[in-house]
Amino acid sequence: MKVKRKNGAEEDFVREKIVVAVVKAGGKLELARAIAQESEKEFVGRDIVASQEIRQKVLDKLKARDAATYESWIKYDKTK
Repeated sequence: MKVKRKNGAEEDFVREKIVVAVVKAGGKLELARAIAQESEKEFVGRDIVASQEIRQKVLDKLKARDAATYESWIKYDKTK
């Protein structure tokens, strides 16, 4: 599966990028791995997925399971 970035570039899907992002936001490693795996499964069979779509799936799952980490991620996004 390929990921289409905001700038239009395409790259291979790398599950670990989701894991790293969740951990950097303050999430536990086990939770980060679970969310990454669940998110990847939702896109099975698709050739290309927009990075924004992946991000939204991850945030939805994070909000439901760890509100504090979700808020931390959102606060970080606002500083970028």
